[in-house]
Amino acid sequence: MKMHTTYSVVVRLLLWFVLIVGGSVYTLVQDWKTPLFSSVTFHLFSGILGLFVLRLAFNAAANGGRELTKGRVGDIPRLETNRLVTTGLYSCMRHPMLFGLTLLPLGWALLIGSPTFITIVAPLEMLFIVVMVIVFEEQEAERKFGEAYREYRNSVPMVSFRLECLKRLFAFKKRYNTTKE
Repeated sequence: MKMHTTYSVVVRLLLWFVLIVGGSVYTLVQDWKTPLFSSVTFHLFSGILGLFVLRLAFNAAANGGRELTKGRVGDIPRLETNRLVTTGLYSCMRHPMLFGLTLLPLGWALLIGSPTFITIVAPLEMLFIVVMVIVFEEQEAERKFGEAYREYRNSVPMVSFRLECLKRLFAFKKRYNTTKE
């Protein structure tokens, strides 16, 4: 099975992987013999919290991705759009998927229970993701959609912390079995 996607998307996915794996390895080495890292209670609490945060991040990606498929018309590379999507979650915020995925480093850090990852590396990675969105995603969208995107950008915030938007972003969708038995 051959997957078609752009180099830009591949580079971003590789960066995500390097951030998560690199942050994990670095901080585990740093924290290995610290008292907090040795605490079962801390790992139990941080692990449960990490699973919850990861679930929110993946829900945001799934919910945003479902809405973003409305921007795919014709045969175009995977994870790409050729039509500006301004409905659903995208009427609340311009980058719902990436906003949710910004939680990924924190969720992973909590799951592995690394105090250094939780307090230093994950926040830096989260900031890096936000900067990447501002620098790359915004410019790419403006190049692709021109004046329509500039108007959209002027009327819809990059992210929104309004309760109704967050509920839609992190909603747990039921998965239905569509096969007949």
